[in-house]
Amino acid sequence: MKNISIDSTDKAILSFLQENVEIPVADIAEQVGLTTTPCWRRIQRLQKQGVISKKVALLSAQKLGLTMTVFVQIKAGRHDGKWLDKFAQYASAFDEVVEFYRMSGEYDYLLKVLVTDMASFDYFYKRFVNGIDVKDVTSSFAMEQIKYATALPLNHL
Repeated sequence: MKNISIDSTDKAILSFLQENVEIPVADIAEQVGLTTTPCWRRIQRLQKQGVISKKVALLSAQKLGLTMTVFVQIKAGRHDGKWLDKFAQYASAFDEVVEFYRMSGEYDYLLKVLVTDMASFDYFYKRFVNGIDVKDVTSSFAMEQIKYATALPLNHL
């Protein structure tokens, strides 16, 4: 992978785009001290390099009734490559799983699951554990979301 060079202007552009991707390029250009065309070219370059990987609409889980966040920790049933690939595909296929990580430490995997209520989680849980062999599953229910951010930190650049 080649090194990607990001200067202070790119950083400023990325900051604006992370806050609102619908900001007109002309407005971003004005804020970062460029004309529209060079600003647009920088955005295109950042997309081509994969720094900007996707443009999406962020939806409100609360407004859509997804009021329960559950963190599910899993100990693997086995640790061979075939099982790991199968498990990754299996867990990723559940719509309720919005984040999925392989971890170090006591548990092998961490899932972030969004559901409407306890009955919905119970339905998810039964389908999940009945479909694949795992050694242990434990769930923790978020009581309050204190911080939620989609913008990545850029101060290290």
